[in-house]
Amino acid sequence: MSGDVFCYTIQVVNVCFAGYPGENQGWILVDAGMPESAARIIAEAENRFGSEPPGAIILTHGHFDHVGAIVDLLDYWPVPVYAHEWELPYLKGKKSYPEPDATVEGGLIAKMSPVFPHEPIDLGENVEALPSDHSIPGMPEWGWIHTPGHTEGHISLFRNQDRCLIAGDAFITVRQDSLFKVLIQKPEISGPPRYLTTDWHEAWKSVKKLRDLKPEKVVSGHGVPMEGESLTKGLEELAEHFDEIAIPDYGRYSQKTPK
Repeated sequence: MSGDVFCYTIQVVNVCFAGYPGENQGWILVDAGMPESAARIIAEAENRFGSEPPGAIILTHGHFDHVGAIVDLLDYWPVPVYAHEWELPYLKGKKSYPEPDATVEGGLIAKMSPVFPHEPIDLGENVEALPSDHSIPGMPEWGWIHTPGHTEGHISLFRNQDRCLIAGDAFITVRQDSLFKVLIQKPEISGPPRYLTTDWHEAWKSVKKLRDLKPEKVVSGHGVPMEGESLTKGLEELAEHFDEIAIPDYGRYSQKTPK
């Protein structure tokens, strides 16, 4: 997506490598992919950065498809992990996420969602809260933004210098509940995955917060990176018509929320 931000797709989810290849200036991994994907992440990282481990792993949130390989990665790279303080109970084995909502309006992936894990993982002392000043360890030009809704401790990462955004699942660039759209990967600014989003009021506020940053490049947790006019127009449309585009008409958590 950018010279020092590389989006690597594993099945249906993206991880990010932040850092310039071959310069030995350090790099950071954002999110940890699907279960059983550690070998692929490590191989791609070593292809870009050689044997240099990441300085840290930053988690946008703790859903299974964003932390699936974290335990295996930490066995290989014993590095610190950072997440929002409100996400720590789900990463320290203390609290399970709400069950995925198969009744939600959406496609086949939404109907399959009850089989998706929602139990916590326990990283113990390996994970700690991000700094309260919104800085990101190992990413001096970046800051983290609290973007709840999809999860209560969800974050996005933003670099003002080039208006580059790593959005996590605050919004995504594919309709993730639709198997057909996931398979064709047509770029489409969409709300967070419906079957795992529990607070649509907060999710809408988070999208408006990111829209107001005027990002020029984005990589989200699902879908292809986007930039330029298609991103600007799509994000504006989502922010203004979130209730029509993103919030499902029915489902366990889908009550329509006020603007």
